[in-house]
Amino acid sequence: MSSVTDVCRKVVENVNDGLACGIVDMNTGLLMGIHHLVPHFTPDYLDAIAAASVEMFAGRTVKRIEQLLSVMSGTPVQESFEEIFVASPRVFHFMKLVREKNAIVILVTRKDISQGMGWASLRSAVPDFIASLP
Repeated sequence: MSSVTDVCRKVVENVNDGLACGIVDMNTGLLMGIHHLVPHFTPDYLDAIAAASVEMFAGRTVKRIEQLLSVMSGTPVQESFEEIFVASPRVFHFMKLVREKNAIVILVTRKDISQGMGWASLRSAVPDFIASLP
C-alpha cells in the first residue's frame, strides 16, 4: 500500500503541468499528505489553503445555506458540495470531497492543462487515496 504522500506525488507526476496535490482532513483542517513542485509553497501557505478548502466545502456560510435549503425542501441537505473548481490568474485548483475518509483532495495545475484532464486525474486517484488513509 502506498503512503498518502506517494499517492500525491503520483498524481502530480501523472498530470502534465501538475504543480501540487494534497489531501486535507475535514474534521481538523490539517494536511494529511502533500507533494508539490513550488518552492514558495511554505508550510503557512499550505495550512491556509487547507483551511480555505474546508471552509469552501463545509464552512459556516455553506452550512447556513444547507440549513435553509433543508427547511425549504423539507429534506435534509448536507455535504452538498462534492467538487469545486477555482481558476486563478495562473493556476487551476481542482478539489474533490472524499466522503469515505471525510477528506478533500486538492490538485493544483498550470492553466495549460485541459480541465477535463485535471478532473479525470483527480477522480481516478480517489481509490488510491482511500486505500492509503487509515
